Amino acid sequence: MFLEFVEGPLWYFSAVVFVVGVLWRLVDIWRQPSRTDLAVPRGSGVPGALRTIVTRSWTAKGFSRGATFHLVAGYMFHIGLFVLLIFAAPHVKFIEERILGFGWTPAPHWLFMVASDLAFAGILLLWLRRLMHPVMRKISTFDDHAAAILTFVVMLTVCLLMVYFPFSRLMHAFTFPVSRAYTGAAMGRKGVSA
Repeated sequence: MFLEFVEGPLWYFSAVVFVVGVLWRLVDIWRQPSRTDLAVPRGSGVPGALRTIVTRSWTAKGFSRGATFHLVAGYMFHIGLFVLLIFAAPHVKFIEERILGFGWTPAPHWLFMVASDLAFAGILLLWLRRLMHPVMRKISTFDDHAAAILTFVVMLTVCLLMVYFPFSRLMHAFTFPVSRAYTGAAMGRKGVSA
């Protein structure tokens, strides 16, 4: 009975909140009025946008080892989670049966295990650093802790994470190229390399 509820009404409710919430947030971002840029253009914004999307994906020269730790743990988590979400056999089957109507070859079991270990080790390391590092602890909010905890226990409740996702900082999964491109385009237009 409980499993039928989770896989039926709760799943559909969560999916609707997720899709509507993500679309609502994206539309809200695109509807924001742009400020008039009074600077004289010294270059195109497009190369600046593309450059910033790429260069903000690793640590800039001159940053501390703490930034390298954060970068490595972040990639462990994000790459591991991506492999799990897109290539884990249960997810491939679910996507085929419930969403797209077609699937692809799932990852072998050993890759599933490696990706799981990387994802969970990465998020645990990032969250522990957030709790133990004095600066990270001060700038962390409820949203940071809730996102880490919900993601960590995603095996127990996908539905809760889907309802929370559009209203949290997890939206960066959809918005990071846009925000980086916006910053890079502004800098590129001003002739500044980001």
